[in-house]
Amino acid sequence: MKSLYHYIAEAWKSPYRGEMREVVRQRLIVWRKEPAVVRTERPTRLNRARALGYKAKQGFVIVRVRVRKGGQRKPRPDSGRRPKRMGVYGYATWKSLRLIAEERAMRKYSNLEVLNSYYVGEDGRYKWYEIIMVDPSHPAVKNDPEVNWVCNPANRGRAFRGLTSAGKKMRGLRKSRGLRGTHSYKWKRKLKERALRKGKEAGWIERES
Repeated sequence: MKSLYHYIAEAWKSPYRGEMREVVRQRLIVWRKEPAVVRTERPTRLNRARALGYKAKQGFVIVRVRVRKGGQRKPRPDSGRRPKRMGVYGYATWKSLRLIAEERAMRKYSNLEVLNSYYVGEDGRYKWYEIIMVDPSHPAVKNDPEVNWVCNPANRGRAFRGLTSAGKKMRGLRKSRGLRGTHSYKWKRKLKERALRKGKEAGWIERES
């Protein structure tokens, strides 16, 4: 017998088809009328929230953030320009919309820390993400051995420093270039490869060691 989370995950594999289609449609109609950053009582995707560290206890907060889709917009100049200098072409941002949503939630609730985030829906103009936030000063969080690492001052402002999952992906830390393992493992492996080569690099490795 399969669990409830299995069926929730199956429904979210194609949220815009089948039985989920009308549910999501009515949901987005309500979300469009709400502010861009809204605190919710419970997560929309329970299975995804639990997988990313959410717990139904004090100190955990779910925030839904609306972000405009597409690249950066820039108004067309109304003064004299030649066509090449109009500057109205697409401006792609380095940050993903998910990371932008995390930063906006962090600005709204500056006393909380971003734990993780996940996608919950989109229409032709907006995307919605739910941000899992934690209160690092709450006793329930401090006494939880699985989450109390957030209380460390070194983890303050995680969303702005690119330390969340979305931030690490934007910084290119999800790419391994074909090497498996941790960053330290990759570095040691590259040192071994250089030591086996002949030339200046091998001599530099010997002098350093």
